[in-house]
Amino acid sequence: MSAIGGMLRTLDDEGQDFDNFYRAEYGRMLALAVALTGDRAAAEDLVQDAFVAANRQWMRVGKYDAPAGFVRRAIINRSRSRFRRRGREAAALARVAAEAVVDDDGFVDTDSFWAAVRALPVQQMRCVVLRYVEDLDTAGIAAVLECAEPTVRVHLHRARLTLAVTLGLEAD
Repeated sequence: MSAIGGMLRTLDDEGQDFDNFYRAEYGRMLALAVALTGDRAAAEDLVQDAFVAANRQWMRVGKYDAPAGFVRRAIINRSRSRFRRRGREAAALARVAAEAVVDDDGFVDTDSFWAAVRALPVQQMRCVVLRYVEDLDTAGIAAVLECAEPTVRVHLHRARLTLAVTLGLEAD
């Protein structure tokens, strides 16, 4: 192992390089964390912590076809902990989301939209973020959240209805 750019560089049995994995996945993982938290600085901390955890276990994690799933799950778990500590912030975001701005063309203000998403119940919010930021299907979301696919479909349906009402859109 050697230190490179502040990260540990480790090779697994097949020669897959953690450093290359980190560079390839960092942007997507950051987008996921920003969508979950709404705070870029907090998201960067979550992502960095998740990659450090993956690096520490790289000999095990790097052997799988999708080590990104390990990092994605770590980010979701860390965001869950963050939300537990920030219950009051969620209430404030719900008040802001109720005042979402829709322009004359029917487009939702992005900040208001993501505030509304973050104001959803936690599992609904996670399902929406994984679906629309990570572009995962219901099976992929179920795997990340460790729940059944029908549960994911229910969460997505309820989230869409709530967002439509909150943002003043038609619930199609």
